Amino acid sequence: MAFTLDPELAAVLQALAEQSDPTPPPERDDWRTLRARGTASLRWMASLLPAYPSGYPLVKASSHKVRSADGAEILVRWYEKAESAPGSAVVYAHGGGMIAGSVDLHDSVVAGYVQATGVPFLSVDYRLAPDAATGTGPVEDVFAALIWLGEQAPELRVDPRRIAVMGDSAGGGLAAGVAILARDRGVPLARQALLYPMLDDRTLTPDPRLTPYVAWTWDDNWTGWHALLGAAFGTDDVPPQVAPARVATVEGLAPAYVEVGELDIFRAEAVTYAQRLADADIPTELHLHSGAIHEYDRLAPASRLARRAVEDRRRVISSL
Repeated sequence: MAFTLDPELAAVLQALAEQSDPTPPPERDDWRTLRARGTASLRWMASLLPAYPSGYPLVKASSHKVRSADGAEILVRWYEKAESAPGSAVVYAHGGGMIAGSVDLHDSVVAGYVQATGVPFLSVDYRLAPDAATGTGPVEDVFAALIWLGEQAPELRVDPRRIAVMGDSAGGGLAAGVAILARDRGVPLARQALLYPMLDDRTLTPDPRLTPYVAWTWDDNWTGWHALLGAAFGTDDVPPQVAPARVATVEGLAPAYVEVGELDIFRAEAVTYAQRLADADIPTELHLHSGAIHEYDRLAPASRLARRAVEDRRRVISSL
């Protein structure tokens, strides 16, 4: 049975195709070109949302520095509503295939969650592979932000038992990795919210049924993972906190919200990971969105599909 692209997404993609000439995909392992294209795409998707700060008048932000495991200083940005009550908070890791993205490019995304729910967010400008960090560097950066938030909890009016970690795409993989580190290091974590997460460095074989639809390709995935893992890529030396699908046991991990599109190359790994969590009796909510490609919500934020997904995320955030 053939897949069917959501009609609102199809209309957006058709309009984009008519506005620009097709360009050949980057060569495998050309992370610089893939980063440039990813940055341009993220910037365009950000333009579809109200600009921060003018579009989110109730949200204020402040920037801070945290120190990662290897001593590197990492920028984090704290977003909160003026009338936010003391309580929960979310550490957020942006997407970008491990090689692109930034806090700035996700300003409106994060501010939107904060304005809608009243729950403050700490967005992490983790180092990008391969020039700024490789291996465990990015996940340790996000974990360092989680630790910093716990230490600053009294000042920021946060209950350290009600902190969640959340991310999209590569950031979803990092969020899952942070949940593993939190379990292994005895750090409380209320929930992990994984949006079309990048979990498995072994997702490299094209599926011809998905090929006509994919936005992030198997070659892109090879490039992103190779940039991050270097010599460990393709071996059994990949740490499970870097590629969470490899974790030996999910016992004791935080409750999870997992979301992925039917037409995303991450579909199988996300569904499998959610099933492993559920089989371990970890409270798990899984959404597999029919007709959705990677980053469907960012490409068509006004679509019924995106609005439904965002409403689910807001519900989960508000429940912390």
